[in-house]
Amino acid sequence: MNIENLIPLPKLSIHYKVEIAFFDNLSEMGLLEIKTIEETQYIHADSIFEIEKIIRMHQELDVNIEGIDVVFNLLQKIEDLQNELITIKNRLRLYES
Repeated sequence: MNIENLIPLPKLSIHYKVEIAFFDNLSEMGLLEIKTIEETQYIHADSIFEIEKIIRMHQELDVNIEGIDVVFNLLQKIEDLQNELITIKNRLRLYES
């Protein structure tokens, strides 16, 4: 397996000053996908943006893991509704012209 795009969790843990158990909890909640290769846990580099948002919510706003899960689910619903609204507006434009 190619590990060029993967970041080891111990390195992230040190960089963001959080426990590895924090990442394990995120994985259990379905907020993060962890890959294990040769007994080392990794995350994909594309997940960094979301991880940084999660860590900021947890450290700066003192939101627990369950609260972060709720926030991310609500943000996903908002995004889905915005996409649906754009689609409906585009259809309406077709009928207006």
